[in-house]
Amino acid sequence: MGRTVAQQSKLWRVFQVSSGNFLEMYDFMVFGYYAKSIGGAFFPSDSEFATLMATFMTFGAGFLMRPLGAIFLGSYIDHHGRRKGLIVTLGLMAVGTLTIACIPGYQTVGLIAPIVVVFGRLVQGLSAGVELGGVSVYLAEIATPGHKGFYVSWQSASQQVAVIFAATLGMMLSSALPPDQMAAWGWRVPLVVGCVIIPFLFMLRRTLQETDDFQARKDHPSPGQIFRSVAVNWRLVLLGAFMVTMSNAAFYMITAYTPTFGSSVLKLSSMDALTVTLCVGLSNLLFVPLGGALSDRIGRKPVLIGSAGLMLLTAYPILSMLITAPSFGHLLLTELWLSLLYSGYNGGMIVYVTEIMPRDVRTSGFSLAYSLSQTFFGGFTPAICTYLIHLTNDKAIPGAWLSFAAICALGAVFFAWRRERKHQRPEGTELSAVAVR
Repeated sequence: MGRTVAQQSKLWRVFQVSSGNFLEMYDFMVFGYYAKSIGGAFFPSDSEFATLMATFMTFGAGFLMRPLGAIFLGSYIDHHGRRKGLIVTLGLMAVGTLTIACIPGYQTVGLIAPIVVVFGRLVQGLSAGVELGGVSVYLAEIATPGHKGFYVSWQSASQQVAVIFAATLGMMLSSALPPDQMAAWGWRVPLVVGCVIIPFLFMLRRTLQETDDFQARKDHPSPGQIFRSVAVNWRLVLLGAFMVTMSNAAFYMITAYTPTFGSSVLKLSSMDALTVTLCVGLSNLLFVPLGGALSDRIGRKPVLIGSAGLMLLTAYPILSMLITAPSFGHLLLTELWLSLLYSGYNGGMIVYVTEIMPRDVRTSGFSLAYSLSQTFFGGFTPAICTYLIHLTNDKAIPGAWLSFAAICALGAVFFAWRRERKHQRPEGTELSAVAVR
């Protein structure tokens, strides 16, 4: 009976901590899904390419703040605790969401509109810079022995729920509203929905328990000590950043960019593109936890090498075949294959990066590594794909971008393996601060 209650308590804590992560990703997905409408409202131009680039650059601007959020908010979490820090990040995300949802368009307030939208994105980015790290570390610290990969994978799984929810809402709106109304005001509805659920998420986070691991520590390093330790371990942070590259590039390619890629590049209907995105979210939700569980069973590196290797070999060819015969079915199959590779890699990668970070700077180190990667390979992936297609006139070129990200990931896994052999650290155990200096 006691074991059952304990298991239920852990499940509830997983739900509590993942719920705020849902809002963080939901807001980012909404911005990506409605890039064309948001661009028309805040960045009007005679050129569709210019409007899309301005919108996606604004989307990416939020990622520029993530390293700052990782350093400053990450040190706050490592010093004051996981619970307090995750409440702060949720509050910042709420401010950014309300800002973008409520500001009138360019036609009403002129240049103030795009400036405020960029400000909202920067605040969201500051919060998101440590949200993923804070949630991942929390889940790693409450995980039962031998199941850490499965537990930590729910950080990413909660993001997939956001993808599914945002895509479902978008499909309902596209069915209910004509295109002109959707472009005029319908795109604001998902943002308003995000604002409505904020109080519920705050309630969940306020009742979140601190982890036993953090409470058991007698000393908590000061922010200054954390900054110095992160600086000393810069090689490890850089290694983690390259390890995250494929996960970030693939995720934003198959979720945030898919609606635009499907409608603007493949010339499919918005409903078809959103339906594919919904299926991708469902696929990710199913396979990411399985990827984490598989890494618990056979080891992190076989999962990471297998997934990244297949991405390297197949991303460009499968997109080339899609461009040759664009259709709803072909887009769905292509995205589901990329989803499978992303899910397997992400399921093992998230927990692995938490394991290679020193304990005292686990949140700061993980968050900084993740944020540095997201700044380029995550947030700017839609803009980079849009620009590369425009530059090369090759509609399959996003596949080459994914292959490049896979090369970076494979290199990072190789160097992580060498480091483990050097320090004789068994896989699945944590690295001490001394060992990485």
